[in-house]
This record gives sequence, C-alpha cells and structure tokens, in this order.
Amino acid sequence: MNSTATGGGVAELLHRSIRLHNHHGLRARWLVLTGEPDFFAVTKRLHHRLHGSPDPVGELGPAERNVYETTARSQAKQLLGRVAPGDLCVLHDPQTLGLAPHLADMGLRVAWRCHIGTTLHAEATQETWRFLEPYLSAPVRCGFSVAGYAPPWMERERIVVLPPSIDPSAPKNRRLDGAEVQDLLSAIGLQTAPASAGSPSSPDGPVARAAHVLQEQQLPPGAPVILQVSRWDPLKDMTGVLRTFADHVAPARPDAHLVLAGPEPADIPDDPEGAAIHGSVVDTWRLLPAPVRERVHLVNLSLKDAEANARVVNALQTRADVVLQKSLKEGFGLTVTEAMWKGKAIVASAVGGIPTQIRDGHEGLLVDDPRDLRTFGKAVLRLLRDDTLRERLGTAAHSRCAERFLVGHEFRGYCSLYGELLQCL
Repeated sequence: MNSTATGGGVAELLHRSIRLHNHHGLRARWLVLTGEPDFFAVTKRLHHRLHGSPDPVGELGPAERNVYETTARSQAKQLLGRVAPGDLCVLHDPQTLGLAPHLADMGLRVAWRCHIGTTLHAEATQETWRFLEPYLSAPVRCGFSVAGYAPPWMERERIVVLPPSIDPSAPKNRRLDGAEVQDLLSAIGLQTAPASAGSPSSPDGPVARAAHVLQEQQLPPGAPVILQVSRWDPLKDMTGVLRTFADHVAPARPDAHLVLAGPEPADIPDDPEGAAIHGSVVDTWRLLPAPVRERVHLVNLSLKDAEANARVVNALQTRADVVLQKSLKEGFGLTVTEAMWKGKAIVASAVGGIPTQIRDGHEGLLVDDPRDLRTFGKAVLRLLRDDTLRERLGTAAHSRCAERFLVGHEFRGYCSLYGELLQCL
C-alpha cells in the first residue's frame, strides 16, 4: 500500500514489483490510500522533515496527529473485507505508517518501507521520528534505502536495507535507437524531425498528448543537451538548475540547451506543492534574457498514459549528453539509476542515497554542496568539453547499475523480507 497510483518513484516501483510478484507465483495486490487535502499537507511536512529540511509551519502537535490518525482509522475500516489474518502487508512511506497498528490488530504481518530519509538526524528529523514512533512498533521489519536512514533508537534486527531498482525491460528503460528518439521528441514538439526522417508519431496520438512543452524555440538537431527529470518539488531544486544553466553554463557554451522535465502537477494528488513550484520555475524562465530563455525547454509530462509517459522520459534521457540531479535532499535518486542504465554522464548532489549509487569520479561527478551553483556549472562544463570522460563515466555507471540496481535484486530482497515476516510468528 502507498498513497498514489501515478507519479513519483514509489508508484513506478510498485507497477513493476506487483507484476513480478504475480509472475513468480506470489499473489500480490496493490492498494492505494486516499485522504483529504489536510492529511496530505501533514504528510508532505513529514516527507520534508525526514529529509532533514526545516519546517516553516512549526512543530508537529495534537492537530497534526488528529488529522493523521483520523485518516488512518478511516482507511483501516475500508480495508475490512480486502485483507485477511495471515496476509503479508508492506506499507510504503509515512503516509501509510499510521495503518500499521490497525493491520496488526487484524492479524496481518506488517512491514514498512521508507523510501526517504537522511543520515543527518537534525532536530526536525528527530521530532518527526518521535511523532511516528507510536506506529513504528507494529511493523515486524522496517525497510530503508540506506541503513543510516533508520531512527537511531530502532533495533538493528528490525532494519532491512532495500535499495530501489529499475526494470531494464520497461518502456522507460528499453534501448531506443536514434530514429525512435527523434520520433518521440518531435511528436511532443520539443524538436523538429529532420527532413530525412520518416513520418513522426501522429500529433493527435498518445505520445503527442504525453507532454506539453513550454519553449520559445525548438531544440536544434545535434545541440548538447543537459537534462534534469524530477517532480516539481522544492527539494529537487529545479529553479536552482535553471539558475545554474543561465549563470554558469550558457555564457560558456552558447550551443548548449537545458531541458527540465517533470510530471503534470494536477496528476499527482498527494503532492500539494507541485503546482506552486512549477509556477515558480516558469516565472524564473520568463525573466531570463531572451538568448538564454530560447535555450531552455520546460516539459510537463502527463501521467494519464503511463506507457507514453515512460517512452518520452526514455527518449529525453537517451538524448541527453549530461544528466543532472541537483537535489537539496534525496532519499534515493531513481532518475539517477535510470540515467546510469542508459550510460549517461551524471552530475549530482552528494546528498542522501545518491553517493551509494554513484561514486565521485568513478560513475559520475558529485557536488558536496547542492546550493553551490558555480561548482555544479563547472562540473557540467567539464563533461561537455571532455568526450572521453563522459564516455568513461557513462560506461562505469551502466556497469554499476547492472550489478546493483536492477529489479531482480530488489525482488530477492522482498523474498528475504517475507521469509523474515513468516518466521516472526
């Protein structure tokens, strides 16, 4: 169970995982929690706090607990008849944790998997763990992308490390040739198809409807492309990526273009901040000098057709020369893993789980301070100027992804988790 069927890395993980479970004879179902806007406002605060971000709203108090527990009780009642004693249940992220005691009381064996976190347990993070502590005794095991994300007081034997993964056979990760990339990107209007190419996808087809591009000029053929694919979330710092390009990359490389791509905010009901962040990025883009603004392309990705969305993201990542993940906080960068699989040179913040994915100078370039725009810009320019380095880092990134971050590794981790749940009777 999680809180959304579309948008974000967890939903993508579950789409693949449920299919894989059933393919191997483990009968699995996926349930999605629902809630009112005030509930998702509270859980978004929990999300930011577990990343170590300050909370401008203030402390978590009785009002927040009442909202959180009211939704948990309501959702638990709706589960009656859908689950049975002895079932195994994996809850995902803070939105669902409040259901753990209710499910345990129904006779289910419960695990909780947290995809977010930080190894730096600031006061906001510690306070959040205190808020969640009453619900954390019910799960038999708690899974984290990085072991250090667990609350310091949690018993070590209850902690399971489960890094997220990607499916190389999925539409987002299947290999695309140059003609397919051209076709997909011309279908959404990001670039024009060359005269020698065949007919692009229909302008009224699912791919054309998979994205809306805000740009003043189309992407020229062969132009160097810098890409970040992320949710419109303050922790992904899309505005910071835009400023990095405008101030530190564009003046030195007048041929380079930036593509910022994120999901349509209206398609993600559990993220109340998406529309505001997207609006802020658009406002910043409009204020850029015209010669720079013409080289920035903002792509809104519809989530209404999952396969079309995945194919477009695949084409964007395949087309990119350099992939960025300039997160201020990051539990685990699934888009980093996707870029690794495609053999791309990556520049990323050395925060959260990203340093467990790529090592600085080996599979990518890491920047210690995610707010240091100048250093990010220098790293991007270094990769744009050095074809050999880009190729070496990309090749190493692909190899590391194949060894550690494919869906088979994660599925085996789930099977081990279920064995532990069954033993704890």
